[in-house]
Amino acid sequence: MTLQQLRYVITIAQTGSFHTAAKLLFVTQPSLSKAIAELEKEMGVFLFFRSNRGVLLTEEGTKFLSYARQVVQQAELLEQQYKHGAPARRMFAISAQHYAFVVNAFVALVREYGKTRYEFSLRESRTYDIIEDVRTRRSELGILYLSNFNRKVILRMIRNNELRFVPLFTANPHVFVSRKNPLVGRASVTLNDLEPYPRLSYEQGNNSFYFSEELHSVELSPKNIVVTDRATLFNLLIGLDGYTISSGILSSDLNGNEIVSIPLESGETMEIGYLCEEGYPLGAISERYIALLRDYIASYKQ
Repeated sequence: MTLQQLRYVITIAQTGSFHTAAKLLFVTQPSLSKAIAELEKEMGVFLFFRSNRGVLLTEEGTKFLSYARQVVQQAELLEQQYKHGAPARRMFAISAQHYAFVVNAFVALVREYGKTRYEFSLRESRTYDIIEDVRTRRSELGILYLSNFNRKVILRMIRNNELRFVPLFTANPHVFVSRKNPLVGRASVTLNDLEPYPRLSYEQGNNSFYFSEELHSVELSPKNIVVTDRATLFNLLIGLDGYTISSGILSSDLNGNEIVSIPLESGETMEIGYLCEEGYPLGAISERYIALLRDYIASYKQ
């Protein structure tokens, strides 16, 4: 077993693809596959299996990955200390629902590590995939929300996957609309007020509506548009006078000033927090990211 093989395992787990990992590692895919096969034979484990969702870790592979990361991180710390003063490469991955504040904190994290070697990943993803990414250690953290409607279902899934949910803050629901929308200027809006406008939501595949990123997902709406990314959603908010329901936290740095947040009259709230492995301490980079996230949220609310 070599450090190179362990780095191969980490990269494949992060990308979910032998093909993509080979490109990032500057090796051929056959060479990568051979190295993993030799490692599996030596260690007597089966690390990956392929599915229509890509390459996934087996249960043994998930445990192996945890140890591999520790070994590689310690090796890089040794290199940093003793090998010509070379800085260690920092690795960090996060999966999240589509929130601007997640990106703001990520930007701040990258700026802090900008003068060192790093390999960071930020995935804005579907709710089910966020939980799966943390379960398989493809990501160290996952960001999502709980409500009265989805709490029991999501928490049960989190516990069943030996993860834990740590609250960050609670937000009252708002709607995002174009600055030109006729509703702008109102102190608040109701679901009835929104009925004439297209409702925009994020695609969740074939998963239950409990996985929806938007509150009131089961409320009937005559006009519905489903998208996969935040840029498209914001473009449609502007182009079609649509709306989406979210936390109310916007970022003019990232999204400009064309989107406006209006409070939604609702009996629901959004408890937004992060997912991590149960029983395992957060790494230093994860801890720092959470601190930056809390700082940004606190500054926004002031």
